[in-house]
Amino acid sequence: MTTQTPLKFGIIGAGAIAQTHAQVFELSSQAQLIGVADIRPEAAKAMAESSRCKSYTSYQKMAEELTDLDAVIICTPPTTHPEIALYFIHRGVHVLCEKPFSIDLESAETMYEAARKNGVLLTMASKFRYVTDVIKAKSIVQSGILGDLVLFENAFTARVDMGSRWNANPVLSGGGVLIDNGTHSVDVMRYFLGPLAEIQVVEGKRIQGLAVEDTVRIFTKSTQGVVGNIDLSWSINKELDYFIRIYGSNGTISVGWKESKYRQASSQDWVVFGNGYSKVQSFLSQLDNFAQAIRGEAQLLITAEDAIASVEAINAAYESLRQNHWTSISHLSENLALRQAEASPKAQLNNKTTAPSPSHGASPSSGNGTPKSLAGAGK
Repeated sequence: MTTQTPLKFGIIGAGAIAQTHAQVFELSSQAQLIGVADIRPEAAKAMAESSRCKSYTSYQKMAEELTDLDAVIICTPPTTHPEIALYFIHRGVHVLCEKPFSIDLESAETMYEAARKNGVLLTMASKFRYVTDVIKAKSIVQSGILGDLVLFENAFTARVDMGSRWNANPVLSGGGVLIDNGTHSVDVMRYFLGPLAEIQVVEGKRIQGLAVEDTVRIFTKSTQGVVGNIDLSWSINKELDYFIRIYGSNGTISVGWKESKYRQASSQDWVVFGNGYSKVQSFLSQLDNFAQAIRGEAQLLITAEDAIASVEAINAAYESLRQNHWTSISHLSENLALRQAEASPKAQLNNKTTAPSPSHGASPSSGNGTPKSLAGAGK
């Protein structure tokens, strides 16, 4: 059996989230970390030393010296994502960009089109989608044993002092807990329910005196009529043992922090199917999935279209917050996915051999599959 050479990665940003990304390289046979860049020299040096790689004070210097980079992971504040992503995309380097992908739809589409034209993979890092129990729960839901889905609940709440963190600086973050944690929420919700149709957000009392929201409740409705309720807060802890609960006409499923389980309506007994959330496992699965997709050996679990769909949902959420009413969610992401499906070699072959039909092509909102034109490139 031939052993593959690990793909060479760089990380931009040496903050807390970058530390976890760096940690899992030690566990992966798919990827190797060869460089870290941060405008704070000491932060870059410390992380590079612990990871046994080189440090740089700018991503440009890293790219100029490490000409064999296959991919980068962007772990900087959201408003910097487009500039950094585009720099590497134009160099033919694959990009895994921390959530939120972008704070506005225009720059997200620019990133998407640049990746498509340059033949590189572009995706969003969103750890909860890679949790083993979340993936198992999706299979259970799809099996139909819970019946028709009726209600989706999610909560990411914890008491965290955000006073000195960049996440609470709108110039850097683009917003507060809504964009920070809410991006995870809408991504996971779409994974289970498909496209979201509309959204309404209510802000809670600001406890920390921040310039941004620290507590919100989100109401959503999917295009299939499933309603959702999301609670996000940096100022309270709901003390829940689960972070996802889905109610169906024939049962309920919970994805928990320490245990995941489901129960059918015909039974009093819960069936345990997992051990809950593992941060290291989710980050490792995310890295390996990205590396395998670069090699053309796997499909991305989160596509660039999924990333854009999250931007669309969060933009609509802030519009709802400003206007205090339900807001429709745009679906540019679906159009982009359909365009990619129609442009793929397989679709072109089908068009030559069969008559055009409105039903042809992949479902634009499925979140499954990687655009054919991007699947083989390396970052």
